[in-house]
Amino acid sequence: MPPIIEITDGNKAFGSFKALQDINLSIAQGEIVTLLGPSGCGKTTLMRILAGFESLTSGSLKIDGKDVSNLPPEKRPVNMVFQRYALFPHLDVFENVAYGLKVKGIGKDEVRERVRNMLRIVQMDPLQQRFITELSGGQCQRVALARALVNGPKVLLLDEPLAALDLKIRQHMLTEMKRIHAETGATFIYVTHDQDEAMILSDRVVLIDRGQIVQVDTPQDMYNRPNCLFSAKFLGETNILHGAIVEDASGKTAFRSAEGSFHYQPTSQIASKSAAIMSVRPEAISLFAESPTRDNAIPATVTDVLFTGSRSIYHLVSDGGEALRAQIQNTPGLNRPNVGDRVHVCWTQDGSVVLPASPSH
Repeated sequence: MPPIIEITDGNKAFGSFKALQDINLSIAQGEIVTLLGPSGCGKTTLMRILAGFESLTSGSLKIDGKDVSNLPPEKRPVNMVFQRYALFPHLDVFENVAYGLKVKGIGKDEVRERVRNMLRIVQMDPLQQRFITELSGGQCQRVALARALVNGPKVLLLDEPLAALDLKIRQHMLTEMKRIHAETGATFIYVTHDQDEAMILSDRVVLIDRGQIVQVDTPQDMYNRPNCLFSAKFLGETNILHGAIVEDASGKTAFRSAEGSFHYQPTSQIASKSAAIMSVRPEAISLFAESPTRDNAIPATVTDVLFTGSRSIYHLVSDGGEALRAQIQNTPGLNRPNVGDRVHVCWTQDGSVVLPASPSH
């Protein structure tokens, strides 16, 4: 099946500023894809190009196999949900959702059927006669989703739609979005700078930095197997050691830093003696009072302990001066280290990723 969206050699410039560079991206029908990156990275510009509010400076954009580079927004098979819901306060829920269908001249009976079905999907049918001013933020977002989806777009664009909601409502709406997506079968493209939203919601994440796509992967693979330093640091917390690739005394490939030599499971070819970094996630670390009989261990001192409920976060400083973080489950009866304690920071060979020390990210 051909991709529902295909961008080839896409570039966007505003005067001398290159907002997007060499964008090549394919999105399959029915996927939830998140455009993730820091503020100003180009993700909203890319969204606006998909919607038709901006055009590529060079390159091509196809939606459902057709080149839409010169099509205005209203001619594209897409719809958009914004952070600000853009709902009509003088209309009730039903009329807000029905508005686009009525503008298109669709018959009254079909409008009624399609609106009621969409309100059922977003679980707003009991509130269809309420006005927008009588709804909560989460309910307004459901109405905005219904209004966008009732027109049957092939692609739904969501520009940080949950940013204005508080944490608990936002987490609930992420679950609801996955359910609504499953019921409608539309392709969702979601813009956010929030890593948790991206990991919870997405089939794939498109990570963008300074106008370039850095990595496209499932949330699990991007988190566990980042392809560069930027990916490792942006998606979740990690500990970074700087060093080089060497051969140890037994002839095995190892990573050597100021803290010592460490073994790892190679995922890419890095030439011996090349500069490299090692990324170790805090949850991959174990803490031992005594030196363990394993390869990867660093003596360190606990400088702070943050209790977060099910887990505790340990701040440590190695004997070589590296600041490290460990995230340990709070198991009942576990003898936990305290501030000032000497420990050994340990991880398994598959608990780290070694990457080239790339200057670009």
